[in-house]
Amino acid sequence: MTRPPLKILCITGWCRNGSTIIGNILNELPGFFHVGELHFLWKNAAGWGANNLCGCGRPLIECPIWSRILPLGRPAGLSAESFAETVVARQRAYVRTRHTWRVLRRGLYCAGTREHADLMTPVYHAIAELTGARVLVDTTKIPGESALLPHLAGIEPYYVHLVRDPRAVAGSWHQPKDYAYAMSSSKSTAYWYGFNLAAGAITRRHPQRSMTVRYEDFIADPAAIVASMLRLCGAESAVVPLRDRVIELGVNHTVTGNPDRLRNGATVIRDTDDSWKANLPRPAKLAAAALSWPLFWRYGYRYVTGRRLGGPGA
Repeated sequence: MTRPPLKILCITGWCRNGSTIIGNILNELPGFFHVGELHFLWKNAAGWGANNLCGCGRPLIECPIWSRILPLGRPAGLSAESFAETVVARQRAYVRTRHTWRVLRRGLYCAGTREHADLMTPVYHAIAELTGARVLVDTTKIPGESALLPHLAGIEPYYVHLVRDPRAVAGSWHQPKDYAYAMSSSKSTAYWYGFNLAAGAITRRHPQRSMTVRYEDFIADPAAIVASMLRLCGAESAVVPLRDRVIELGVNHTVTGNPDRLRNGATVIRDTDDSWKANLPRPAKLAAAALSWPLFWRYGYRYVTGRRLGGPGA
């Protein structure tokens, strides 16, 4: 009997956009499994990435899930570190953000992308086999990786382009947090622009399997936004486990992401997130607003005159 395709719910956009908490909410649903930022699995497991811990708190190489995934595709006699540093890193070079449009137009256009597809295809299927998941939630956010998904055998991708106000994103990057380093407003917004531009190209290419969501709309009504994501990937019968903006999060097995992924238990989804207005210096707000034009307006954000820059629609 032919197996149904494995669904990948791919959350794209730039970092600090709320993808980790959304992924972990979905992780609580039967048949869903949040992998986190799978793109960084090999690098982080080898110890030269941002963080070598799984969301379960164990090192990736000791996690009951990732310890069984990491050897896939590794030639006999090649160490895990060498595999990550030479083979996987070389393949990933063909699916960077700037390659998104080339992958969209030409698919497996060169040996590097074909080799990467040959690695990622069994990896996704093995994760589903180990976890019993019918839908994997991948919050990698590297647009080139996202664009490659339709070319993986037995994979059916769905895309959520998740956007957050670039000033709020800059505010999140303003101070380091656990293993997450700090970044200037200008640099953060340059990445914000490039990643969102590429993510938009993907959703336009696959309009029937895509949706664009603002983080601000998610925190305003998290249950409704998550329900719309479930409808997108044909899982509308699932019940969103949110009660009065509170969700009980269990242990997850995410690869990197927001450091809050390492915490579980009762989690409150706040209905506002405007600390950046007080904490981000005014020049940094102005830089984020100016450098994000015209996408800033396209996604419904607005400038205001006076002493303070407001949020969406202000």
